[in-house]
Amino acid sequence: MKTLRKVALFLLLFVPLGIFAQTVSGTVTEKSNGAPLPGVNVLVKGTTTGTTSDFDGKYQISANTGDILIFSYIGFKTVEITVSGGTLDVAMEEDAAKLDEVVVVGYGSSTKKDLTGAVESVSTKDFNGGAIAAPEQLLAGKTAGLQVIPPSGAPGSGGTIRVRGGTSSLSAGNNPLIVVDGVPLDQTGQGALNYINPNDIESFTVLKDASAASIYGSRATAGVVLITTKSGNAQTPLRFNYNSYISFGTNTDKVDVLSAEQFRQTVNQFGNANEIALLTDSNTDWQDEIYRTAVTSNHNFTVTKGFKNSSIRASLGYINQDGTLRGTNFERTSAAIKYVHRLLDNSLKIEGNIRGALVNDEFGNQGAIGAAIAFDPTKPIRSGNDAFGGFFEWTNTDGSPNTISPRNPLGLIELTDNSGNTRRVTGNLKLDYDIPYVDGLKATVNLGFDYNDFNGLSIVDPNSAATTQNGTTTVSDALNRNRLADLYLNYTTDIESIKSKIDVTGGYSYQRFFRSGRSVTTDGNGTVTAPTPFATQNSLISYFGRLNYSYDDRYLVTVNYRNDASSRLNPRDRRQGFGGVSVAWNLINEKFIQDSNIFSNLKIRAGYAETGQQEINQDFGYLPRFTTGDDQVRYQFGNEFVTTIRPEEFDPNIRWEISKTYNFGLDYGFFNNRLNGSVEVYFRDVEDVLNFISVPAGTNLSNALVTNIGNLENSGVEFTINAVPVQTEDFTWNANFNISFFDNEITKLTLTDDPSFQGNPTGGIAGGVGNTIQINSVGFEQNSYFVFQQVYDGAGNPIEGLYVDTNGDGQITPDDRVRFKSPNPNATIGFSSNFIYKKFDMSFTFRGSFGNYNYNNVASDRGNLAALTGANVISNVNTSFLETGFQNPQLFSDFYVQDASFVKLDNINLGYNFGKIFNDRADLRVYSTVQNVFTITDYDGLDPEVAGGIDNNFFPRARTFLLGLDVNF
Repeated sequence: MKTLRKVALFLLLFVPLGIFAQTVSGTVTEKSNGAPLPGVNVLVKGTTTGTTSDFDGKYQISANTGDILIFSYIGFKTVEITVSGGTLDVAMEEDAAKLDEVVVVGYGSSTKKDLTGAVESVSTKDFNGGAIAAPEQLLAGKTAGLQVIPPSGAPGSGGTIRVRGGTSSLSAGNNPLIVVDGVPLDQTGQGALNYINPNDIESFTVLKDASAASIYGSRATAGVVLITTKSGNAQTPLRFNYNSYISFGTNTDKVDVLSAEQFRQTVNQFGNANEIALLTDSNTDWQDEIYRTAVTSNHNFTVTKGFKNSSIRASLGYINQDGTLRGTNFERTSAAIKYVHRLLDNSLKIEGNIRGALVNDEFGNQGAIGAAIAFDPTKPIRSGNDAFGGFFEWTNTDGSPNTISPRNPLGLIELTDNSGNTRRVTGNLKLDYDIPYVDGLKATVNLGFDYNDFNGLSIVDPNSAATTQNGTTTVSDALNRNRLADLYLNYTTDIESIKSKIDVTGGYSYQRFFRSGRSVTTDGNGTVTAPTPFATQNSLISYFGRLNYSYDDRYLVTVNYRNDASSRLNPRDRRQGFGGVSVAWNLINEKFIQDSNIFSNLKIRAGYAETGQQEINQDFGYLPRFTTGDDQVRYQFGNEFVTTIRPEEFDPNIRWEISKTYNFGLDYGFFNNRLNGSVEVYFRDVEDVLNFISVPAGTNLSNALVTNIGNLENSGVEFTINAVPVQTEDFTWNANFNISFFDNEITKLTLTDDPSFQGNPTGGIAGGVGNTIQINSVGFEQNSYFVFQQVYDGAGNPIEGLYVDTNGDGQITPDDRVRFKSPNPNATIGFSSNFIYKKFDMSFTFRGSFGNYNYNNVASDRGNLAALTGANVISNVNTSFLETGFQNPQLFSDFYVQDASFVKLDNINLGYNFGKIFNDRADLRVYSTVQNVFTITDYDGLDPEVAGGIDNNFFPRARTFLLGLDVNF
């Protein structure tokens, strides 16, 4: 006999071993597919004796005949079996309700049944499959109110995450706060997560409403996404996992431009003699020439080991992802180690977590995308001489490059080297200490860091027509540092005499961000531009607290409070308190509901909270600052030209945006929770909106600045339905459907009512200098399109230059432009299903977006005769010209604002589990995936899913075919 200390299950559940007369052993499997379940908690009922199943689902425990063993595992129904012999195998059934599932909520955790706010959790088994390099793609379509707009086809590019529409601000950030293992990341920029190997992620938790997210105070307005990475389990044998796949991606479509034959016919019809003479006999599909089949290979190796009081998980990952555009590639080598150790009779838990990534990017020359659309299809790829690297280019009579013509697309790719290298290391050390003599009191210290170093190199070959400076070399570097210190206390107690549970947390947080960088360009003539260095920093010092109270598991109250001080804001207003309160009524625990036998879960929730916003991409916007002037515009002193030092705009009174949010929710379950879900309704009012506005000349050091002026309103409704329509011994079908409705409106943009103020222009477009197509105006959605209303003839064809005279003054002027639609969807949907039949499994995910519009800038810029001809140059045009016959660009016509609603089958996955192989020494599963399967849309452009709604030379997303294997041994 021997006595073992407590062991961990997912770092949260603990049980010790005791002394018994015989050894009982067996295997725990998942009932639906027979797969082994590691980490199952096995406990002798009525004692503190227990263990956990190993990686193969095997367990061993001492017990007497007649004892009852309890098998419990998060997400599965608890099983109780009486011991009758030495061998006991158990098949566990998935619990559709999962009300006892532990959910990370920020500075702590809770169970689903105790939540009072809008919180959604997505775990490993629900993730999207496929050739995924950026972790946020795992979430697409899985959660109501969460949009993950996939990245462009550029390899390794990060997607755009939006919580509840992402319309909580105008000039400040709409990116949600992302917290990885307790460390908040910098919210600026895209691709913040592409250093993380998706294979290392255990779960995402989305804090959608402000009452749930307000524990993060000033950074919670746009929502919070908590990421928990995988850990090992104590007292488990040494195990290895190898996962690998290879995929092939091809573009599904091309931009509609004239073929070589159509181009000749059009030039012969509309061109003059000089332009017709420029035609040649080649037939070049430039889009076919610049794109290729993109190959991705991915390898992940993981080792885990559990000891008596500790566990370790180490992983190594490698991905090499080509883009379909020639010259583009993403290569990432990642490593991660998480170690957990318990000391002092399990009173002290030490968790160390470190991960790093080396990323090599080949960015290519994405200017080739637009060039392939515009370049003359009757021209050959190569000219037959040595000029311009042998590529055909349009030239002037002296042989120099014609500056108004498009460049040879392949010449742009082959004669440009644009690369970057990133080294990133993140991690944290977390100490949890159960303070002696006070049951339920725990102290936590969490120290985190994020170090990110980037070096870029861009070389334009001296022979390239893209430069008149005999080639250029640009060297750039950037350094980001993020340091965190959290210290907090947590006290939990169960007062049975008054049927009350109390959970109190209070603490202090300090986080500092530092960024620096520079860029230097040297041309082939020896000219070196003045370096453009920058260095900036900001800090956030906070005090926070949370109270959870439960009475009789029926009435729940949660109160959050955080007091933030941000160095980004003026000293008088930089400290601000934020908080929220939410309540819930667990109706399922009321006798009158239980007696009805209708519901298996029923809870109503309500909450109110105030949060802030200070992500303005300016660290010292309240101070007078100076910067170097444009190197191309210098001031002359005698015979010398000097780069100037000029003052920047500033607002000494810049302060917080304040968001006030109401949330109402309903959680429900029927048929033993085989049908369950939730309904959410929310209203948000944002005051003192930070907005980039124009200011009168002479009143500041610029004609525009960021200041607090404006109000916004957001509202929405969300529905989630989870179902297990079929569950038999051999076949299980799980399904999820979610739909979200959004509405947003700008309610104020000026200090006083000004009917003459049209709004703030946004959304720059190609075709002219400084043109914009969107506007923020009072009474309308954010970034509404600002366009003329096109007039059509009797046959439904647009009439060039003829628009509706909306103000009735008898002439068409910019004052006749109207606000028309927006890129923001009115509704989004997600539908996922997972099927398991014996050893086969299949899953798919649909996504849909409705009511969103795109501005087709490719068609507006290239769909006219003027784009076809120029001075000794002919260029290709969009096929819309054949329908409209436009002689000149109609850039501001609503004809180009097109419905971009869509339904996509994002992925479909098929797998087969061989089970034990190699004399039971390993488990093998093989799988295949198709990504970007099909899209249903009426949009004329390449892809309806365009972040920001302006479609201009979009890097196409590939359809990907993947084959992989997963081996445990």
